[in-house]
Amino acid sequence: MSDMITADLVDLDLSADTKEAAARALAERMAALGRVTDLDGFLADVAAREAQMPTGLDGGIGIPHCRSEHVTEPTLAFGRSASGIDFGAADGPADLIFLIAAPAGADDAHLTILSSLARQLMNAEFTDALRAVGDPAAAAALIRGDEAPATAGPEDSAAVSEAASSEAAAGSTAPAPGASVEDVAAPVPGAPAADERPFRIVAVTSCPTGIAHTYMAAESLENAGREAGAEVTVETQGSAGFTRLDPAVIAAADGVIFAHDVPVRDKDRFAGKPTVDVGVKAGINRPGELIAEVREKAERGEVTSGSAPSTPVERAGEAGEGYGTRLRKWLMSGVSYMVPFVAAGGLLIALGFAIGGYKINKAPSVMDHFVWTQGDSWAALLFQIGVVSFGFLVPVLAGYIAYGMADRPGLVPGFVGGSIALTINAGFLGGLAAGLIAGGVVLAIQKVKIPPSVRGIMPVVVIPLISAAIVGFLMFVVIGKPIASAQKGMTDWLNGLSGTNAILLGALLGLMMCFDLGGPVNKVAYTFATAGIAVSNPSDSAMKIMAAVMAAGMVPPLAMALATTVRGKLFTQTERENGKAAWVLGASFISEGAIPFAAADPLRVIPSSMVGGAITGALSMAFGATLRAPHGGIFVVPLIGNPFLYLIAIAVGTCVTTALVVVLKGMRKPAPGAATSATADGTAAAAGAKQPVAA
Repeated sequence: MSDMITADLVDLDLSADTKEAAARALAERMAALGRVTDLDGFLADVAAREAQMPTGLDGGIGIPHCRSEHVTEPTLAFGRSASGIDFGAADGPADLIFLIAAPAGADDAHLTILSSLARQLMNAEFTDALRAVGDPAAAAALIRGDEAPATAGPEDSAAVSEAASSEAAAGSTAPAPGASVEDVAAPVPGAPAADERPFRIVAVTSCPTGIAHTYMAAESLENAGREAGAEVTVETQGSAGFTRLDPAVIAAADGVIFAHDVPVRDKDRFAGKPTVDVGVKAGINRPGELIAEVREKAERGEVTSGSAPSTPVERAGEAGEGYGTRLRKWLMSGVSYMVPFVAAGGLLIALGFAIGGYKINKAPSVMDHFVWTQGDSWAALLFQIGVVSFGFLVPVLAGYIAYGMADRPGLVPGFVGGSIALTINAGFLGGLAAGLIAGGVVLAIQKVKIPPSVRGIMPVVVIPLISAAIVGFLMFVVIGKPIASAQKGMTDWLNGLSGTNAILLGALLGLMMCFDLGGPVNKVAYTFATAGIAVSNPSDSAMKIMAAVMAAGMVPPLAMALATTVRGKLFTQTERENGKAAWVLGASFISEGAIPFAAADPLRVIPSSMVGGAITGALSMAFGATLRAPHGGIFVVPLIGNPFLYLIAIAVGTCVTTALVVVLKGMRKPAPGAATSATADGTAAAAGAKQPVAA
């Protein structure tokens, strides 16, 4: 690690009071050594990584890190804060801050060294020594492993040095990834006796960047396993690649822990074992609880089907999360799988109308009548395919809500319940209810302790049979009619909207579309709109709502593109490049095109976008614009009712958002004492006046 950190990259008196300022101060040291080519571009990448998940860890540690095309070589900077800086850790501010910068194509050897540092951060002796060191050169040497932590007496320095330079300091006995069962070291004091079989756990850790949290979680789990008398073998799926656990180790394991924020690769290897599935930070902060939880599941005989959901959006929620948070994740799981069916079906239906007119919905089945040379036949074909695709909307929504709650066993009762919702005209609301009921029923069944002899048929026969019967009974006999009545009432209300009420609804939907740019609130508004047109003959009000939602969703990326064009000096070189792509993304109704700008400057970009989106939504409703297609942006303008006024509404909202962003960014003042640094295009500007990581 000698080339990664030097005394010039150490600040033992870090004066920053926010995580953004701390990242900038340490990044400026990297830029001064030529290891970062575009300071603001790099900081934007750090902010984007931070937006995915806070990088603060219990024990007073902050590890902002990212991969970036603006980094020339793997670099580590260290800062020590006397007052502490909030990096989002549960136990309070961090006083030890490590900024890790990896090039976009960093080689495995360097990333392996960085992973070793991440493991050392779990060693209290190492962090105590960093808090006590008084010289930057000594701190750099300590981090590199050239110098032992000065906590032992002189006579013990050799032993301490040897411990500090090992990957798992303090005498780790956990087997390396890929080790066989026989390679496990002898148990430590407090572990089971030699003639007792210890509880064996296999774990997988991973994080979005694969540099720090992945390896820190592994070290934390291994340490907690030794304390609990359990054998913990970890597979780290990091940026440097990963070595698969020996199948014999997995087969011999009594339980599984997934501590991850990206999909676990080859997850089916762990089928049929008690499993705890959490985020990577839980593996770092509360490993003992996870080990105890997997022990309890093993004692109760709880197992998984081996296809547990692979992303945080799809997981049923981590321990300690509130019910509202878990409910949001379940619903987002269903919506994320539903949207492609909506987009495909809606666009096919819209194309059918564009070719054959609105009476094409009365055409006979193309199986009975199809003439290759007639445009109406092709229009009818497109329309009928679209209707079939749209027909999956409610079953897919219900099925994958249940999947997000209960894994693969939830699919059967979820799809059955969603199909029943269509049969009884319970619609979108019925699909939501069916999905939640199906997931809850499966979770309840899985908690029942069963004999080992029948565990193999539970996910294939028993759970689908019982859960589908229960969900079907509830949907047909108990709650189906009330939900169908509620669905009809909502439809009638939408059909009756006019005047001021319609305009206010358009403004509200515009605000929601621009609040989190593709996040849960945005998806609620979008799903509300698409549910209204997911029928063969949608009402005029439903098509107006769809038009308002799409118009508002186009505003943020278009506005950012326009702002970078008219006042480019207010943006970094990276943002100006992103602005070019934002033209296409905005025109295509991809709100996520504004996310890089919002991540770098949320307090200016997001409110400005919400104002412009609300104005656009309100104008679209006021102009009476209608839209049958659920997606497409400007490419479906020919399918829009009142297209000229519709484009005016989008243009007005875009100009308003652009003006607000330009004014708000222009009001910023340089930070006192900001250093001067060269930007990527060769101009020089005060570092404090540059684009901040976050306002």
